[in-house]
Amino acid sequence: MKLAVFVNEYNEPAILERLKADRFGIVLVQNGVYHAALKNNGEASPVLSRDAEFYALSEDLQSRGLSEGNIDPKVKVIDYEGLVDLIFNDYEKFMWL
Repeated sequence: MKLAVFVNEYNEPAILERLKADRFGIVLVQNGVYHAALKNNGEASPVLSRDAEFYALSEDLQSRGLSEGNIDPKVKVIDYEGLVDLIFNDYEKFMWL
């Protein structure tokens, strides 16, 4: 199964650790994009330690004053068109956390 999860809050959803899929994606939206931001000491958010593909919505990054230069290189920045492509082409199921 190909599963993607929308993370919209800056917290550590413990449920992420219990989810299993053949292909796993995490889509950071709204305040969830703060997980993509590098910390002052260069550490990444624990959410990014998952074995997954990571995406962050560019409009949500911009509205929070973040740019591609501020985010972890594991995270692919996508726009709404890219999000639609993920939904229709890359993943079979989606969850919202």
